[in-house]
Amino acid sequence: MKELIEHIAKALVDYPDKVEVNEVEGQQTSVIELKVAKEDLGKIIGKQGRTARAMRTILSAASTKLKKRAVLEILE
Repeated sequence: MKELIEHIAKALVDYPDKVEVNEVEGQQTSVIELKVAKEDLGKIIGKQGRTARAMRTILSAASTKLKKRAVLEILE
Protein backbone atom coordinates (compact mmCIF):
# COMPACT_ATOMS: atom_id res chain seq x y z
CA MET A 1 0.00 0.00 0.00
CA LYS A 2 2.77 2.40 0.96
CA GLU A 3 4.57 1.87 -2.35
CA LEU A 4 1.37 2.41 -4.31
CA ILE A 5 0.68 5.83 -2.77
CA GLU A 6 4.35 6.80 -3.03
CA HIS A 7 4.41 5.94 -6.75
CA ILE A 8 1.23 7.92 -7.49
CA ALA A 9 2.35 10.94 -5.45
CA LYS A 10 5.81 11.09 -7.04
CA ALA A 11 4.21 11.06 -10.50
CA LEU A 12 2.01 14.06 -9.64
CA VAL A 13 4.40 16.48 -7.90
CA ASP A 14 7.20 18.81 -9.01
CA TYR A 15 9.52 17.76 -6.15
CA PRO A 16 9.35 13.94 -6.00
CA ASP A 17 12.38 13.78 -3.68
CA LYS A 18 10.36 15.53 -0.95
CA VAL A 19 7.56 12.93 -0.93
CA GLU A 20 7.40 11.04 2.38
CA VAL A 21 5.05 8.14 3.03
CA ASN A 22 4.65 6.44 6.42
CA GLU A 23 2.43 3.47 7.13
CA VAL A 24 0.99 2.83 10.59
CA GLU A 25 -0.43 -0.68 10.68
CA GLY A 26 -3.08 -1.95 13.04
CA GLN A 27 -4.81 -5.32 13.09
CA GLN A 28 -7.61 -4.39 10.69
CA THR A 29 -6.68 -0.90 9.52
CA SER A 30 -3.62 0.77 8.02
CA VAL A 31 -3.16 4.52 8.15
CA ILE A 32 -0.98 5.84 5.34
CA GLU A 33 0.43 9.31 5.96
CA LEU A 34 1.50 11.30 2.90
CA LYS A 35 3.69 14.38 3.22
CA VAL A 36 4.78 16.50 0.25
CA ALA A 37 6.44 19.89 -0.29
CA LYS A 38 4.18 22.89 0.42
CA GLU A 39 4.27 23.88 -3.26
CA ASP A 40 2.92 20.45 -4.26
CA LEU A 41 0.07 20.24 -1.75
CA GLY A 42 -2.43 21.65 -4.25
CA LYS A 43 -1.44 19.10 -6.87
CA ILE A 44 -2.00 16.22 -4.45
CA ILE A 45 -5.38 17.51 -3.28
CA GLY A 46 -6.59 18.67 -6.71
CA LYS A 47 -9.57 20.84 -7.58
CA GLN A 48 -12.32 20.31 -4.99
CA GLY A 49 -10.29 17.38 -3.61
CA ARG A 50 -10.76 15.23 -6.70
CA THR A 51 -7.18 13.95 -6.89
CA ALA A 52 -7.12 13.09 -3.18
CA ARG A 53 -10.49 11.35 -3.51
CA ALA A 54 -9.22 9.35 -6.50
CA MET A 55 -6.12 8.27 -4.56
CA ARG A 56 -8.32 7.18 -1.65
CA THR A 57 -10.56 5.21 -4.03
CA ILE A 58 -7.57 3.38 -5.53
CA LEU A 59 -6.21 2.69 -2.04
CA SER A 60 -9.58 1.39 -0.90
CA ALA A 61 -9.86 -0.96 -3.88
CA ALA A 62 -6.33 -2.29 -3.36
CA SER A 63 -6.85 -2.78 0.38
CA THR A 64 -10.15 -4.61 -0.18
CA LYS A 65 -8.24 -7.20 -2.16
CA LEU A 66 -5.97 -7.73 0.86
CA LYS A 67 -9.03 -7.89 3.16
CA LYS A 68 -7.84 -4.86 5.11
CA ARG A 69 -8.96 -1.27 5.48
CA ALA A 70 -6.63 1.57 4.55
CA VAL A 71 -6.99 5.29 5.27
CA LEU A 72 -5.00 8.02 3.50
CA GLU A 73 -4.00 11.05 5.57
CA ILE A 74 -2.46 13.98 3.71
CA LEU A 75 -0.21 15.91 6.10
CA GLU A 76 0.83 19.54 5.68
